[in-house]
Amino acid sequence: MPDLDSVIAYPIEFPIKVMGHNKPDFLPTMTAVFKRHAPDFDPTTTVTRTSREGKYLSLTMTIVATSREQLDALYSELSDHPMVTMAL
Repeated sequence: MPDLDSVIAYPIEFPIKVMGHNKPDFLPTMTAVFKRHAPDFDPTTTVTRTSREGKYLSLTMTIVATSREQLDALYSELSDHPMVTMAL
């Protein structure tokens, strides 16, 4: 398997999809997580989608990724976050 750093040229716009329960604090909490790892993240670019039953909320948040370490740290925090059901 090739090393991701040899395949991805940084900086690059990198969309990340985050899913969790459709609660009022999900979007602002995820925005804060993204801002910690990508301070220039623009929350107005977030695309939201509610599940058919309205139970889940999907967020597509695009950052300008500057390194593999940055992405690894962001995915690690998202994976460990109690509000996140899935991060892709």
